[in-house]
Amino acid sequence: MEEKLYFYYTNDLHSNFEQWPRVTAFLKEEKALREERGESNWTIDIGDHVDRSHLITEAYMGKSNIQLLNHANYDFATIGNNEGITMSHNDFHHLYDEAEFQVVCANLKSTNDVQPSWLNEKIKIESVNGIKIGLIGLTAPFNAFYNLLGWHISPEFEALDKHIAELKESVDIIILLSHLGISVDQEIARRYKDIDVIIGGHTHHLLRNAEYINNTVITAAGKHCYFIGEVILTWDHDQKKLVKKEAFTTDITNTAKDLETVKYLNEMQEVAEQRLGETVVHIEQPIEVSWFTETPILKELTNTVREWTKADAAMLNSGLLLDRLPSGDVTYKDIHRICPHPINPVVVDLKGNELMEVIRASLSKDFMELKLKGFGFRGELLGRMVFSGLTVETAFHNNGGEYVKQVLLDNGQPVDPDETYYIATADTFTFGRLLPEIAKSDTKRYYVPEFLRNLLADTLRRKF
Repeated sequence: MEEKLYFYYTNDLHSNFEQWPRVTAFLKEEKALREERGESNWTIDIGDHVDRSHLITEAYMGKSNIQLLNHANYDFATIGNNEGITMSHNDFHHLYDEAEFQVVCANLKSTNDVQPSWLNEKIKIESVNGIKIGLIGLTAPFNAFYNLLGWHISPEFEALDKHIAELKESVDIIILLSHLGISVDQEIARRYKDIDVIIGGHTHHLLRNAEYINNTVITAAGKHCYFIGEVILTWDHDQKKLVKKEAFTTDITNTAKDLETVKYLNEMQEVAEQRLGETVVHIEQPIEVSWFTETPILKELTNTVREWTKADAAMLNSGLLLDRLPSGDVTYKDIHRICPHPINPVVVDLKGNELMEVIRASLSKDFMELKLKGFGFRGELLGRMVFSGLTVETAFHNNGGEYVKQVLLDNGQPVDPDETYYIATADTFTFGRLLPEIAKSDTKRYYVPEFLRNLLADTLRRKF
């Protein structure tokens, strides 16, 4: 006798709630079909469901997302970095307290030795006909942030070495819920032949059909839940083994929405607007923003970041502020609207020659017009860099290209190529290749859990 097992999954929603009613509609229909046929089925989220760039998530500090997963009858979830490093230790410690699903993550530990009640290293389940299945979850090791927040993420291979052998002895099938990224998933498949399925996320890769490495099937459904993933495993009870592993993703971009979920989200939106409706400051004149020229608001925010971090200088890109503030009362909702990014301040040390290269690169046309997606940035394009503690003098070539003539410190002296300077900026630039000198800096001090918008609120109170 053969038995089919069905696993539906989502990953990296990033609080794209416009799409969520389609997710719940799809899952309701599929799960109803499986239940009608008496077939084993489970629904799983692979992390980064939370994103504080959305007003609802911000107002509920992520617990709205847990309510939505409950509402959609999820069975399991693992955590992503947007759950783990974008809120205080206490907020994350209690994020899943009301979850009606099980949370599994084998490499997350609280450094104060008080583990959340909801945290499981691994989970064992059974199908309707007794097939034993082991689930293990892993999340990406952003320990530069986690350690500051009172958590630690152990290496993924250390966690797998600890649990896979035991699971192999006690279950028939092993499934890894991986918020690690495609390249790590592929390496795990190469190293661990006993893992049958890796359901992935984090790097927003979309695998329309399964990828097979050795004995393992790898799958992932992109970003924002425009696709939903499905894994189908066929177990032969006579042979006592898996005889088929399938995985694919379904495009639900234009499918019908679940109206009950639409109503639920509208109610959440109303509550969010009330919670964030408190007035922060009253301004007599509108505050304008510009992505390509220095504005008073961005200049003052850069000054605040420099003062708050006690850095030698600071630099922020103008694209961080998305819209103007009209005259009148400014609320937390307004501040969130114009600065939605889950971005923290960071201080890096740079030699003078490295600082000069960063400044030159940041004032290039390519940098300013870059339409960045990711690294915490939720805006349209990077925009012009604004500085505090530095006077940057530029001129233009005959072809219209801007270049840096000289950079002076507050004392009027030029930047010393061999001197070390402590520069405050957005943590976005410590990732990837946007500004390599910052990304490669040996010293990075992140300031958590405060976002730049917290400092923007402080700036508005003090300066406007």
